[in-house]
Amino acid sequence: MEPTPTLRVHLHGQMLASARAGRFPAMAVLADTVRAQGWRVAFEPASAAPDPEPPPGDYALLYMRRPLHPRCLTLRRAYHYPFWSIEPVAERWRFAVALAAFDPGSVDPARAAAFVQRLRQRVLPGPPPTRGDHVLVPLQGHIRRARSFQTASPVEMLDAACRVSDRPVVATLHPSEHYDHADHQALAQLQRRHPNLTIGGDTMALLRDCAFVVAQNSAVAFDGLILDKPVVLFAQIDFHHPCLNVADLGAQTALAAAATARPDHAPYLWWFLKQRAIDAQAPDAGARMLAAMRRGGWPI
Repeated sequence: MEPTPTLRVHLHGQMLASARAGRFPAMAVLADTVRAQGWRVAFEPASAAPDPEPPPGDYALLYMRRPLHPRCLTLRRAYHYPFWSIEPVAERWRFAVALAAFDPGSVDPARAAAFVQRLRQRVLPGPPPTRGDHVLVPLQGHIRRARSFQTASPVEMLDAACRVSDRPVVATLHPSEHYDHADHQALAQLQRRHPNLTIGGDTMALLRDCAFVVAQNSAVAFDGLILDKPVVLFAQIDFHHPCLNVADLGAQTALAAAATARPDHAPYLWWFLKQRAIDAQAPDAGARMLAAMRRGGWPI
């Protein structure tokens, strides 16, 4: 008789403590679902080193880590709670939703609008968003280097936004990223070249009343969709469908189109979060978790 498989869910910090104490609702649904299939569940600390292969016969979910073994999948929040993804790859632009086709006709617009209104009030509370004059460019890391999933480096992206637009451009720095002396020099050089460029500010306050967002694949751009902002992307990401993609249009065309776009992102957000992600509070959350693990090749 083969031993009972154990699903090892690797979390860190307060997430791990909450899951072990039964106070993490999404992980409670996951644990109940997996145990109902005859498996055991163990919540374990996430490792700073590359995650080892699970013990023979066991399987592992790794929070925001690259799965290195067939018996590992990655677990990631789909931008806002209670929405989650379970995927065999860590790169969000390779997630199943990124490769799927979005059909607006499949979504009830009234239902979607009500959903997004509730979502906006919960995750981005505040006054109604307005269409101001400035362009928001939320920077991430490695700003002087263009990586394989990017059409340009973040510095080149910012330069393009300043050149093409006659609007004020505000670039904000990511609070969790390290910017070295050369990074700050590159930004200072751009400021000398472009009088319409400001560096720094409150990203979320600037998002609420910006004209549009220019980003690589920042989560701030996803929040821009929730506020019905036009979004120009200089990199690959899972929520690319309603955005103006520089890889497809070119920087000049994408940035010019953003200035006059008047999007309604509600149908897309319904599709992305309610139909494609796992809503941990929905009655079918456990079934969706099982389906995702089975798509990943697990015999559960």
